[in-house]
Amino acid sequence: MKEPPQGAVPNLDSSTTPSHPTVPPLPAAFEPPAVVMATRARLSQGRCQPCSPPSLPPPSLRVPPSFVSAAPLTGMAAKRGTKTSMKNMEKELLCPVCQEMYKQPLVLPCTHNVCQACAREVLGQQGYVGHGGDPNSEPTSPASTPSTRSPRLSRRTLPKPDRLDRLLKSGFGTYPGRKRGALHPQVIMFPCPACQGDVELGERGLAGLFRNLTLERVVERYRQSVSVGGAILCQLCKPPPLEATKGCTECRATFCNECFKLFHPWGTQKAQHEPTLPTLSFRPKGLMCPDHKEEVTHYCKTCQRLVCQLCRVRRTHSGHKITPVLSAYQALKDKLTKSLTYILGNQDTVQTQICELEETVRHTEVSGQQAKEEVSQLVRGLGAVLEEKRASLLQAIEECQQDRLARLSAQLQEHRSLLDGSGLVGYAQEVLKETDQPCFVQAAKQLHSRIARATEALQTFRPAASSSFRHCQLDVGREMKLLTELNFLRVPEAPVIDTQRTFAYDQIFLCWRLPPHSPPAWHYTIEFRRTDTPAQPGPTRWQRREEVRGTSALLENPDTGSVYVLRVRGCNKAGYGEYSEDVHLHTPPAPVLHFFLDGRWGTSRERLTISKDQRAVRSVPGLPLLLAAERLLTGCHLSVDVVLGDVAVTQGRSYWACAVDPASYLVKVGVGLESKLQESFQGAPDVISPRYDPDSGHDSGAEDATMEASPPFAFLTIGMGKILLGSGASSSAGLTGRDGPAAGCTVPLPPRLGICLDYERGRVSFLDAVSFRGLLECPLDCSGPVCPAFCFIGGGAVQLQEPVGTRPERKVTIGGFAKLD
Repeated sequence: MKEPPQGAVPNLDSSTTPSHPTVPPLPAAFEPPAVVMATRARLSQGRCQPCSPPSLPPPSLRVPPSFVSAAPLTGMAAKRGTKTSMKNMEKELLCPVCQEMYKQPLVLPCTHNVCQACAREVLGQQGYVGHGGDPNSEPTSPASTPSTRSPRLSRRTLPKPDRLDRLLKSGFGTYPGRKRGALHPQVIMFPCPACQGDVELGERGLAGLFRNLTLERVVERYRQSVSVGGAILCQLCKPPPLEATKGCTECRATFCNECFKLFHPWGTQKAQHEPTLPTLSFRPKGLMCPDHKEEVTHYCKTCQRLVCQLCRVRRTHSGHKITPVLSAYQALKDKLTKSLTYILGNQDTVQTQICELEETVRHTEVSGQQAKEEVSQLVRGLGAVLEEKRASLLQAIEECQQDRLARLSAQLQEHRSLLDGSGLVGYAQEVLKETDQPCFVQAAKQLHSRIARATEALQTFRPAASSSFRHCQLDVGREMKLLTELNFLRVPEAPVIDTQRTFAYDQIFLCWRLPPHSPPAWHYTIEFRRTDTPAQPGPTRWQRREEVRGTSALLENPDTGSVYVLRVRGCNKAGYGEYSEDVHLHTPPAPVLHFFLDGRWGTSRERLTISKDQRAVRSVPGLPLLLAAERLLTGCHLSVDVVLGDVAVTQGRSYWACAVDPASYLVKVGVGLESKLQESFQGAPDVISPRYDPDSGHDSGAEDATMEASPPFAFLTIGMGKILLGSGASSSAGLTGRDGPAAGCTVPLPPRLGICLDYERGRVSFLDAVSFRGLLECPLDCSGPVCPAFCFIGGGAVQLQEPVGTRPERKVTIGGFAKLD
């Protein structure tokens, strides 16, 4: 290997540091010319002064102010201050792969950084060969620096835009490194160690990434701030070398003041070199485009990537939002400064949150230890139960075994006694030798019974006990499945509100259920609020009820004419589950009127049947109607039967609801003056003509249109599952503001009908009691007491809506002790 010339200095990078104060050899590229050597000799002899310093370089080549301001401070006090400001920064400067200070970091597409050597090693482990760059070369930006460019490239000027367009159209603007005609370029995926995600590097691999020069400068300043000694020495001085005061990126060397002047003589090309701070790691002055080796001048907001002039006019960035680097720099700097100012101005909040997090960490440690102890105790309890059960089962088997062995032993002894000359047989043989007849009879009587039993046992031989213990087998399949599925208790799933059973009447009845396979809930929390109230600033305020048992509840005293939104969530030992979907309920437009059906007058017991609770009535035509129809030759005549409510309204607003059987022939539901109803219907003939209708209700349309007085009755006619809206009645949107159906038509019968009476205004409204949609609104004469009325023609049935308060459900009062969330 050729030795370098005496006095040469090697090319230093970030991985090499001077270990001895002696000056290392100078590379051949820095061999001083004869003029420089002569000047050095005169300076060393003190016979002349160095040449006047060269003029300042052009502004474009001067050191950036940010770089100069970031220089390490001189003096012990300044160094201590820098250490204090940077002592907690080290974790931000560690490579996530090697866990050491960044060396030549590259910016991944996910904005994380990684050392170039580490990235090359990771790509090698992934099986990508030839995409990590030359391991012996130093990445620059990753494009080359001006010192490593060819002279022709350094003197090249930027092409004109029209020239660029012609190049792109002719095909000379293809992606570097891609073969023309390649249909499926290789896509290189890099596993980012910071975000644990795979990022696409493109077909050029690491060669298409930018080098993070800012991070390199921060790492270098950090190294200088934490190092106590190790001053950077001049690489051109004779021993002993002086401390370096300048560095040159083009020369890649550090100089003292005198050596910098000597090696950058006035009037030469080197005089234009840009002086920098002394450093052991030389890097390019700026970022260069990895595709075109040009300085980046713009930033593509769409791709979030720095681009050069050539990239800006390429089809790849066609239609993208591109801005100059200066604008992007200023915008990002302003955002970063604003965010940093906010953080620095809220240090008390940060410290408070740190204390809270530390307390949370301590509580987590304690809670985790308690959870471990609880699980261990429960598992030990299971083990104790299993051990106790095992002992009891083994004891049962042992007792069964001993019982069987005892019976088998007795049977065995009996059979052994049947052998010739032993036991019972031998004794019987000796008894047979007895000649005294009375004595023989006395002895043989008992012996004969034993011999008979032995003979029977011999003929029907069967072991006294089974040798099998199949009845002692355990079926632990279910238990094993339970133990296998044994896991931590989960919070209940979001309940499902039963909209078919949930409704609002005098109170709100809320019913829900848990989804299948949901963990059980110990109790529930109900939250509700009105949605028609003016919005208040701040978070939404909910009224809450805690620890509601069961799967239904009553909410008492709701506001009339309002819309409530309700939701439910379950709770068990694991905590609270998710809320159910919100359910909106309309409350009645007026207070609910409680009444019963009065069958004391105006009703025929043969045709009307009232239930025991006086909340339902059914109309049956009966035998008289059939007999009357047989006598008449013109057709069947129908009777009108009326049922009134036992409560009359004399003031205010009232509301009630009922359900009409869809199979009813003709039913009229409404209200009327109590006196007029008694006059019109009491004593009416059983059989009347269908042309005669005692109901002069507003829906019939029989009244004179010019009549100014309000009618004494207002009925809604229902027949065969339809509602008939008379042409003389006015359709209205009702009390809910919704559009009602047009008059003179039929609409389907809803599950429940609602009647709202406004006594002061003399108006009655018919509503769909489920959706509170207005069906019909009529005037009514309210000069006296008004009571509910139901008329039947033919078969039919009506069921009054039962007040929710009579249901045996859990009650939750809205007016008392409400919690606001």
